[in-house]
Amino acid sequence: MSLAVKFSDSFIEAGCDEAGRGCLAGPVVAAAVILPLRWDNPMLNDSKKLSEKKRFELREIILHEVQTYGIGIVSAKEIDEINILNASFLAMHRAIDQLKTKPELLLIDGNRFNAYKNIPHQCIIGGDAKFQSIAAASILAKTTRDMLMQSLHKEHPVYKWDKNKGYPTREHRDAIAKVGLSPLHRLSFNHGVQLKIVF
Repeated sequence: MSLAVKFSDSFIEAGCDEAGRGCLAGPVVAAAVILPLRWDNPMLNDSKKLSEKKRFELREIILHEVQTYGIGIVSAKEIDEINILNASFLAMHRAIDQLKTKPELLLIDGNRFNAYKNIPHQCIIGGDAKFQSIAAASILAKTTRDMLMQSLHKEHPVYKWDKNKGYPTREHRDAIAKVGLSPLHRLSFNHGVQLKIVF
């Protein structure tokens, strides 16, 4: 079943979602997307339900066909300073800042959000599996973050971020236990191992 194209026909809508909240390392990344009028792509879905190949295929379609998009990044250091929930909201705000068209309604994946300026928002649990604009934002956020972690893996190959993307896999935790934390790890997170910090 294809996702809904619009929440309301009365507003210019921007779908917003983030990726990387549950990771032990790296940034949290968010995206905001405004779809063109009469645009409909039945292949769109929650990024977690798509293969990596399909996500990157859809990424190219989204980048070239949507009306406007923005991507916001909040570093591990910032996450430690303001906590992951506020960092997720900040990443969304930074993504919205980049939109070339001002949205009139923000569709937020999840159940909480810090209001952005004077633009009304609607929180939607599981929104990335319900509305195409949120699904598109989910795909952009996920693929952007995956590419960042692939690049960061070259600097810190011991953690295998090319495979785990910073998520708390057994392999990742074992590497942390063996060599300690990198400057890109989130110090405020529970890493589940006895830590030594290596900078």
